Amino acid sequence: MRLAVQSLKRERIVAVAVDLFYLQGFGQTTLDQVAEQMGMTKPFIYVHFHSKGELLAAICAQGIRVSLGAIDRALASGGSARQRLTAFAHGFTLAVLESQKHVAIYTREEKNLAPADCDAIQRMRREFDRKLTGLLDQGVASGEFQISEPPLAALAIGGIASWACVWFRPGGRLAASEIAQHMAALMLAMVKADRSGQPAGMADQVLRPEETTS
Repeated sequence: MRLAVQSLKRERIVAVAVDLFYLQGFGQTTLDQVAEQMGMTKPFIYVHFHSKGELLAAICAQGIRVSLGAIDRALASGGSARQRLTAFAHGFTLAVLESQKHVAIYTREEKNLAPADCDAIQRMRREFDRKLTGLLDQGVASGEFQISEPPLAALAIGGIASWACVWFRPGGRLAASEIAQHMAALMLAMVKADRSGQPAGMADQVLRPEETTS
């Protein structure tokens, strides 16, 4: 019970810090401001986080963890490489949109991470890239994907969805689920996925350039 309460307190601190870091930037936000927003004092935060940098690391790590969760679920889903890539693209995009502020903060504030925290998060990123590259390798081996450099394609695919944290606006013209479907189509097009025996559908439609923002 005590651990659950401690976890909830940490989550609350992170949630408030995410909003402030996202709006004001890491450098312009103080722990006093975080505490004030919570109706607490700064010592309350120090019970859970030793520094503002440690709090930043927790936020940035969350953005990477949702990405790893998306690729792990896709790899475990079974089916062809094409089906697993489609599942990944949809799940990864939704994860980025749902954790938009975390991902945006990581993108903007990575330079402010302590070296040890940066190294730990970079290891998570490399694991993500390795797993996605492995999926693309499988698709190439099975003849489902037509790409010459799976590692480069993995970086491009990861980048195209991650960048959605910059332009996505909740309540925009396209819902998150619709954006995820279109992103899946774009990623399949990037790897020249074999469509033989696949019915045409939303996940196979490519957006027109003017439809790429919500």
